[in-house]
Amino acid sequence: MNRRSITCIRSVLVLTAVVATTIFGGDGVQEDIVYVERDGLEVTYDVVPASDPNGAAVLLMSSGGWFSGKQPIDRVTERFGFLLDAGYTLVPIRHRSAPDFKVPDAVADVQHAVRHVRYHAKDYGIDAARMAVMGFSSGGHLTLMIALDSDDGTPTEGNDSVANTSNHVTAGIAYFPPVDLENIVGPSERFPALDFEPSLATSVSPINFADAEDPPILFLHGTADELVPLQNSTRMHEALASVGVESKLSVFEGAGHGFRDPADQARARSEILAFLTSQLSSN
Repeated sequence: MNRRSITCIRSVLVLTAVVATTIFGGDGVQEDIVYVERDGLEVTYDVVPASDPNGAAVLLMSSGGWFSGKQPIDRVTERFGFLLDAGYTLVPIRHRSAPDFKVPDAVADVQHAVRHVRYHAKDYGIDAARMAVMGFSSGGHLTLMIALDSDDGTPTEGNDSVANTSNHVTAGIAYFPPVDLENIVGPSERFPALDFEPSLATSVSPINFADAEDPPILFLHGTADELVPLQNSTRMHEALASVGVESKLSVFEGAGHGFRDPADQARARSEILAFLTSQLSSN
């Protein structure tokens, strides 16, 4: 039976009893691992190990405006080489994409993806207790929904081993994330994923999920961001701090959405590496 794939790549290998379509590349790269099949789509992620892996992983949200698609592996290694150089295995995660699918669909997908990665962590050489999640803009939103709204597993009929696996992460890194969707949900030509039932907005707004069990979060946000104002990260940071969660807000003076200045990018990389070292150390 033919299936549409979110990555538009045909299945070439079934990995383990859980369906997982995988293309193996050089240096142990595994591409297009199917973590769930929904609405006729195979939804996938890749695993990109460091040449000298330290056992920890960074799960990367492949999302912009809640549109999601595959980036070539060489693009991933170029953009996030500083993490590979530090020994972190990268896991770019895709979700069902706008315009056909909405924010709640994306949230459900990536939360399930974390379960799948944790279930197969040993296969990937990953320590499931040392996983961080990172994303930009809508990916930052999804990062927070993973970090702040996790659980120990969701038992299902048929005893699904992946569904029964927790989706906790050790830390989160959110670049300029929207945190409250209640005032922006509705028809949108630019962001069609926001056109969903308004009553669901509370359930996919990170601002509603701060509690003392949340993992440490690093926020990176510019003062000149007109698309997602700095107030988003400020509110979320303050909400986490108010319940005793370790939270750091790193503000970039004059930076807009996307951090185009190389100096801002370099500073962000430095702060990310320091944060990951403090949170994912094996000691």
